[in-house]
Amino acid sequence: MSERKTTINRKTSETDVSVTLNLDGTGRGSIQTGVQFLDHMLMLFAKHGVFDLDIACRGDLGVDAHHSVEDIGICLGSALDKSLGDKSGLIRFAHAYFPMDETLVRVAMDLSGRPYLVYNVKVDRERVGELDADLIEEFWKAVVTHARVNIHIELLYGRNTHHIFEAVFKAAARALSLATRIDARIKGVPSTKGVL
Repeated sequence: MSERKTTINRKTSETDVSVTLNLDGTGRGSIQTGVQFLDHMLMLFAKHGVFDLDIACRGDLGVDAHHSVEDIGICLGSALDKSLGDKSGLIRFAHAYFPMDETLVRVAMDLSGRPYLVYNVKVDRERVGELDADLIEEFWKAVVTHARVNIHIELLYGRNTHHIFEAVFKAAARALSLATRIDARIKGVPSTKGVL
């Protein structure tokens, strides 16, 4: 099996982002986005997905975190898409439930080549740490669009905003870890169309 590791660099007038993703990693992360709460979520994502993930971002945080969060999502999604290669032998579908104290989140995904996000997560607080809470959805929109995957993220119940977002990232990591596994029984691309 060829290495499933990709580096994506993206530089605009608003951000300078570098993302390296290794799908067959050990859960190691080096995350420096300039947004501490997002750093925390992405470290959890690497650890619980058992990915190696290096992210560096210099963004216009004096404006707000929107450009940085979205562009990191774009680069992570692009790295995922490229790392999957032709998707031969891929399990493709997966889901995960993640409990975090009073919170329960479900994430289901299909590495289908067709981007679609269902995001049913409502929180009471406008901010978590220094991050606007609505930027979490923007992050996942960017990932889904550029990874060309279908992801459904649902908060089944919960109250604490930090717990909710932590459960989202951990459940997404776990589902992605399962969906990206290679199954020796699967010959070629896992689709009756013969292409994803």
